[in-house]
Amino acid sequence: MIGALMTTLRLPALLLLLLLSLLTSAARATAKFEDTMAQRTLACSVCHGAEGRAAADGYYPRIAGKPAGYLYNQLLHFREGRRHYGLMTRLLEPLSDAYLSEIAGHFASLDLPYPPPARVTATPAVLERGRLLALQGDPSHKLPACVACHGTRLTGVQPNTPGLLGLPRDYLNAQLGAWRSGQRRAHAPDCMAQVARTLTPEDLNAVANWLAAQPLPADPHPVARLPIPPSMACGSAILPAGAMTR
Repeated sequence: MIGALMTTLRLPALLLLLLLSLLTSAARATAKFEDTMAQRTLACSVCHGAEGRAAADGYYPRIAGKPAGYLYNQLLHFREGRRHYGLMTRLLEPLSDAYLSEIAGHFASLDLPYPPPARVTATPAVLERGRLLALQGDPSHKLPACVACHGTRLTGVQPNTPGLLGLPRDYLNAQLGAWRSGQRRAHAPDCMAQVARTLTPEDLNAVANWLAAQPLPADPHPVARLPIPPSMACGSAILPAGAMTR
C-alpha cells in the first residue's frame, strides 16, 4: 500500500523532469547556429535593420540590394580609415578582403521591396533646384548631374556605383557633408569629394531633399552599364576574383 502510494507521488515529478528535458532539447535545437552568411551578419541588422533594409532613425542606410562592388569598397573604407565610424572599424579590422567580399555579396543578393519615401518639408523652390542638379547638373560650375554616374533611374550601376533613391535625407546630407569636409574619402580619383566640394551648402541640401522625396521606379535594380561613359573618373578597389557582382 505504502509502495503504491510512493509510486503515485513520484509520477508527477518524473513527468516534470521529462517535460523539462524535452524543453531543454527543443531550446538547444532552436538555438543551433546555422553556418550561413545570413546568420553571421545578424550583427549588421542591429544598425542597418533586418536583412539590411535600413534603420528607422534615418541615419543608417539600406544596404540590401546595393551593388556588391560598392558594398565591398565601403567595408574597405571603414576598415582602412577612409570612412570614420568606430564601431564599424572595430567590427571589420580582423576580417580579410575575401570575407568582406562575401559579406558584400550576401547583402547585394537580397532583393527586397523598398518602403515609400519619407515626407520632406522643403519648399517647392528647393526641390526644383535639387531636381535640376540631379537630372541636369550645373554646367556653369562644371558640376555633373547625378544621373551621369548613378544611372538615369538613379538606382545605381554595376558593380561599384550605388543607387541614390530610397535613402533618407539626413543620411544623404551627412554623407555629402562628410565628403565636402574631407571626413569621408574614397580611392583616388575621389570623384565624389570633387562633386561635394563644388556644391554650395544650399545646393547640397536641395539635392538631398529632392532625392529623398523620390519613389523607387518599377525596376529598382542597379543597371548593368551607363549609356555613355561618365565625364569624371572615379577610383575603386577591384572585387576579389570569383566574387559575385550583385
